[in-house]
Parts: sequence; structure tokens; C-alpha cells
Amino acid sequence: MGVLNLTPDSFSEGGRLASVEAAVRQAGLMLVQGADLLDLGAQSTRPGAEEVGPQRELERLLPALAAIRAAHPNALLSIDTFHAPVAEAALAAGAHWINDVSGGRRDPALLRLAASAGCPLVLMHSRGDSRSMDQLAHYDDVVGEVRAGLLEATETAIAAGVRPTQVIWDPGLGFAKDTGHNLALLRGLALLAGEGFPLLVGPSRKRFIGAVLNESRPRARLWGTAAVCGFAIAQGARILRVHDVGPIAQTARMADALQGSVTPSIRSSISW
Repeated sequence: MGVLNLTPDSFSEGGRLASVEAAVRQAGLMLVQGADLLDLGAQSTRPGAEEVGPQRELERLLPALAAIRAAHPNALLSIDTFHAPVAEAALAAGAHWINDVSGGRRDPALLRLAASAGCPLVLMHSRGDSRSMDQLAHYDDVVGEVRAGLLEATETAIAAGVRPTQVIWDPGLGFAKDTGHNLALLRGLALLAGEGFPLLVGPSRKRFIGAVLNESRPRARLWGTAAVCGFAIAQGARILRVHDVGPIAQTARMADALQGSVTPSIRSSISW
């Protein structure tokens, strides 16, 4: 899953894809480099980010989505949003997945929309919002509590009409988790994968990698990201959400070869 941040305040991209033309170029590059799916986001969810609201999100998102859909009609597109109106408009414009960092907490209508659309739905574990998440990073057993939170979010989604086969889990690395929590979660991914829902992991360029490597520059955290991705695959991750598609696609292929297996494509392994 290639990350396309369409915001001026992304922690990693910093507005590099603010124009439609830049977003289309980056989308094409990621697809050539091996992305199976592109994840478009128009609301920064980094710690401390200011929320812009659905209308501003749509103003940023829809022109780029339409242009990418026109340039790459066969590409799978995911929308990174926790607002139902944004997800609804994106699906109508040609998106296929909904990626909700709030796990359905922020806008219950999004769950009903996913149920109606029958599309894949990523439920991510998080607490609070961008402004409060760092103050909520307290756990007695982070793996067990994330598992319980994802099970609860899944039950809520199913009660809203979402089919279990639509659901994808994301443990939410960096969202209300400190460095120790993130490392513990990665070591415990097999427990989460054992619940039977496809597991998406998004470590790309994140703060915990910078903390381990003493690297303050997000774009210089590639090799740390690659190490995490290889480990996550060994623990059962099925989808990697990354910025550096080319190197991580190579990492994934090598990790598969070392395990003596080939990970099925997103198209063949996820119902949508």
C-alpha cells in the first residue's frame, strides 16, 4: 500500500504532493515500483495535527483522486479518512477501500457506509485524536489491549452491517503508543494475525524508528522501516503501508522467499 499524503502538513512529505500533477506522478511511480494499492489521505493524522473538517478534506482529495483514477484506471485506491461524507464521495469517485484510523469511533455513519458499499474496511487501533493521542499512551498489556480494542471495533462494525470478510486490522503503530509500545506490538503481531483478519502494518518513517536509530529525519528512516517490514511479514502481516514503495517491495519479496512462500496479491486475497 503506497502512501499518498495530499496535505501540506504531513510529518513525512510536508506538502510535496499538494498539487494534482505531483500526486498523479507519485501515484504512477508507486505503481511501477510495485504498489498493489494506493492510500490517499487529505487530513494529516500525525500527533498534534490540526483537523480541517470534511469539506476541506474533500477539496484536497477529490481533484487528485479523479486525476489518478483517470490516469490509472485499473489501480486499486484506498481513502484514508474517518469522515463518512469524505468516504462516500471518494467511493462515488472511484475509490475501492476505506482506511479509518479511528476504527469507526469518530463517525459511526462510516461503518454503515462501508456495510452498504461492501468494500474493504481497515479498522485501526487508536485512542483520542491527533491532539490527545500522546497523552493516552498508557497500557498494562499493549498487545492484549490492542487486540481487545480491535475485537470491539470489529463487533461494532459487524453490528452496523459490515461483513467479517470486509474487515482488515491495523494495530496503529505510533497512534497513542510510545516506542516501547510499538516494539512490543510488533513482537506480538502473530497474536493479532491469529484472529483471522488480514493484518495491515504501517511503520513507514515513524517516530519510534527514529528513536531506535537516533534519526530525526523521517525520510532517512528507510532501512529501519525495511527491517520492521521484514519482521512484520514473518509475524503474519499481509499489507504494508509505506512511503518508499520500491525498496519495501524488494524487502517483501525477499522476506517471502526466506519463508518459502509467496504472499498472495491484494486483489486475490482480500474480498472487495
